[in-house]
Amino acid sequence: MDRRRVYVLMVLWVMAHLSFPGYGLRALRRTTGGRKGSTGLTGQDANGVPLRRSKRGWMWNQFFLLEEYTGTDMQYVGKLHSDSDRGDGSVRYVLTGEGAGSLFKIDEKSGDIHATKRLDREEKAYYILHAKAVNRFTNEALEGQSEFIIKIHDINDNEPRFTKDVYMASVPEMSDIGTSVIQVTALDADDATYGNSARVVYSILEGQPYFSVDPETGLIKTALPGMDREVKENYQVVIQAKDMAGQMGGLSGTTTVSITLSDVNDNPPRFIKTLYEFRVPESIELGSAVGLIRAMDADIGENAEMDYRIIGSDGPGMFDITTNRSTQEGVILLRKPLDFERKRQYSLRIQVENSHINPRFVVPFRDEASVKIIVEDVDEPPVFERASYVMEVKEDAARNTVIGSVSASDPDDKNSLIRYTIDRRTDMDRVFNIHAGNGSVFILRELDREENAWHNISVIATEFNNPRQISRVPVYVRVLDVNDNAPTFANNYETFVCENAKANQRIQTVSASDPDEPLGGHRFFFSLAQEAAGKANFSVRDNKDNTAWILTRRNSYNSLQKSIYHVPVVISDGEFPMQSSTSTLTVRVCTCDREGKMKLCNAEALTARAGLSTGALVAILLCVIILLMIVVLFAALRRQRKKEPLIISKEDVRDNVVSYNDEGGGEEDTQAFDIGTLRNPEAIEESKQRRDIVPETFYPPVRRPVLPPTRDNNGDVRDFINQRLQDNDSDPTAPPYDSLATYAYEGNGSVAESLSSLESVTTEGDQDYNYLSEWGPRFKKLADMYGGDDSDRDS
Repeated sequence: MDRRRVYVLMVLWVMAHLSFPGYGLRALRRTTGGRKGSTGLTGQDANGVPLRRSKRGWMWNQFFLLEEYTGTDMQYVGKLHSDSDRGDGSVRYVLTGEGAGSLFKIDEKSGDIHATKRLDREEKAYYILHAKAVNRFTNEALEGQSEFIIKIHDINDNEPRFTKDVYMASVPEMSDIGTSVIQVTALDADDATYGNSARVVYSILEGQPYFSVDPETGLIKTALPGMDREVKENYQVVIQAKDMAGQMGGLSGTTTVSITLSDVNDNPPRFIKTLYEFRVPESIELGSAVGLIRAMDADIGENAEMDYRIIGSDGPGMFDITTNRSTQEGVILLRKPLDFERKRQYSLRIQVENSHINPRFVVPFRDEASVKIIVEDVDEPPVFERASYVMEVKEDAARNTVIGSVSASDPDDKNSLIRYTIDRRTDMDRVFNIHAGNGSVFILRELDREENAWHNISVIATEFNNPRQISRVPVYVRVLDVNDNAPTFANNYETFVCENAKANQRIQTVSASDPDEPLGGHRFFFSLAQEAAGKANFSVRDNKDNTAWILTRRNSYNSLQKSIYHVPVVISDGEFPMQSSTSTLTVRVCTCDREGKMKLCNAEALTARAGLSTGALVAILLCVIILLMIVVLFAALRRQRKKEPLIISKEDVRDNVVSYNDEGGGEEDTQAFDIGTLRNPEAIEESKQRRDIVPETFYPPVRRPVLPPTRDNNGDVRDFINQRLQDNDSDPTAPPYDSLATYAYEGNGSVAESLSSLESVTTEGDQDYNYLSEWGPRFKKLADMYGGDDSDRDS
């Protein structure tokens, strides 16, 4: 019985996997009656006791459900059934778990389970649910809760998808067949454990016959030998991935693989021309570029890098060649100066070769070309025979003595004459001069080696035909020493002698100096002067090493008798002609102890030995005097008071010329100037303010006595001037006494009265000009013009 049950279950399981949905799943239910916990007699044990076993209330296995159901009705999943169900409706089936009530529904009475929605295995592959049977009326559990699984059965509803939309790859050019390029991968979301839905096969759609792809792994390989990057560099390969093992009806996806052939050094460099020609002037500087040559290489990057070298030249060492790494050009450089007059053309043989050679290829990666360099003539400046000149002259040489000569020549074919001069910026004192034609250098002044032992001058050479072509050469003149200076003491020696000194006691060691520099070195001789030899209190001993000792010749000295002694020492040299001089040593007499240490000396001696030098004292005194002068000057400046000028106003009119160049507004313009000054003083309005003085509102008016009028012919003018004079004298704001006051008043005593039209009150027609004829011949013209009748004038 149990064996048959196992066989039946196996058949039902196979039918559930191979049949349509809803069939066979119903077999998964309880097959024996009785409630959970009920038992049945199965036999006896060894003791004869009857055995009972509990009957299972449920027979469970997993349910299978196809994904992507497209029917209109709800998809049937299976049926739950309990042995307690007698078909009377007293059993109620309850479903809980994942998707219960939303995705899956159960019929409480019959136990049928349906899927309410379309399911996708790629979203969720299975659902875990729990089922139990309860009494509808009492809710008492008839069966214990059991767990079961609803597994979503996969269908081929997903096409393969590549991990990248576009793949980028490269492979060296000239690769062998089967060289791996790149591996592509496509993924299928379907169940790989069931059927061929997720079994992907790769194939190539575009890119043949250059590439191939492995159908199982997706590895792309080269399929054609000798692919040349210089012919074609980029390839677009389309790869297809198809599921269902590539069978018909399977889903597929594609991707594009961009494959680039990387460069290898399979091409040698080649010169564009076999012969290059360059023209350069002979004056080109060393290290300058003479020309550029370039070889072409079809490769790129480091495979196109090349090196140039000279393999042949008719001017060894004249030129060199380097490679410009940015442009891969060969730069020909000049290493030695060119000379058109010596060689006018050079021939070079240049070789170019790749820097990085690929051993796979046996092609010679080099090329050669010829280069011709033509030297062009340039008007060159004169060339001196030497780069510098050194001349010697004795310091006692006479003026115009020739000390040497320089020589320069024109390197060009025309061989122009040369003119020599000295650059005066190097000979500001005009000590030297040069002959313009032959380049002889001579001195213009006496030389002194002790003042300047070397003279550095520059000589300029200029072409006569082209003065712009000049050259310079340094000339170093050494002044040779002659014995023209006498030796003297090396220092200003001053010493003391003790009163209790012994005879032949050394009191000072002296040495000499000489500005001359003899070739054998200095040799000085010391002796006491002849005039002091007879009555000498001291002696001189020559040590034969350019030093001498001053010795005492007495056993004692008395400072009261004589406190200071002057010892004259004759110093001579051993050169020819011999030079000598007399230097004086000052010796002061001091009181000393038994050991010869000075105890007491006169004030002068003490000052000389312990005090400051004369130069220091003079400097201190000058500083004190300068400080005193500064203090006195400062005090004087503080006492000085600055006097204010008499007139500081901008209206000061002394010695000023005022120009009035405006025309004015005519007779009706009474504000431009004060017309009252031209009138009779008696007619001046008292309310009018003068424009040439400060108004009286600031200064109270001064009462002026009225002068009695006179009957003189010029009385009114005199009265006017006197009145103005009195006004100015009494007016504190009037200009100063040295100003010129002009009174333009013509008076009122004229026979013709006023000629101005300012006081005219009648028109021209009312005037009577007949009196003009009575004035004499001088006014005859005016009488003719105005004195006639109107009829005469009209005619």
